Amino acid sequence: MLYDWIKALHVIAVISWMAGMLYLPRLMVYHCEAPVGSAKSETFKVMERRLLKAIINPAMTVTWLAGLWLAWDGGWYLSGWFHAKFALVLAMSGFHGFLSARVKDFAADRNTRSQRFYRVANEVPTLLMIAIVILVIVKPF
Repeated sequence: MLYDWIKALHVIAVISWMAGMLYLPRLMVYHCEAPVGSAKSETFKVMERRLLKAIINPAMTVTWLAGLWLAWDGGWYLSGWFHAKFALVLAMSGFHGFLSARVKDFAADRNTRSQRFYRVANEVPTLLMIAIVILVIVKPF
């Protein structure tokens, strides 16, 4: 019974993490349009910081903690599909770190990347998420 509750918590945390990871680069696309020092730019800074600190960071932490517990309790850490999933979750976490650094750049008015860069970056979590879900559901190996 506990396994099912932890799995539900894990899925909720993953959904929250992915929602934030998909929204944050989109905010950055719009932030690129705002002149430095403008009210619009300052509003985006607040939105990006709050999204990262109040939603994305806690959701990632819960995702990891619940996921590791599930992997241990279910014995999934012995499965090939889990190793691939784990590598992709590490990549997602690395991308999370990359976005965190970009939030700091925007906060300090040091962004050097274009809207186009953030539009492409917005696809990274989508592609990782698709691969992770396929591995979890299909368990191809």
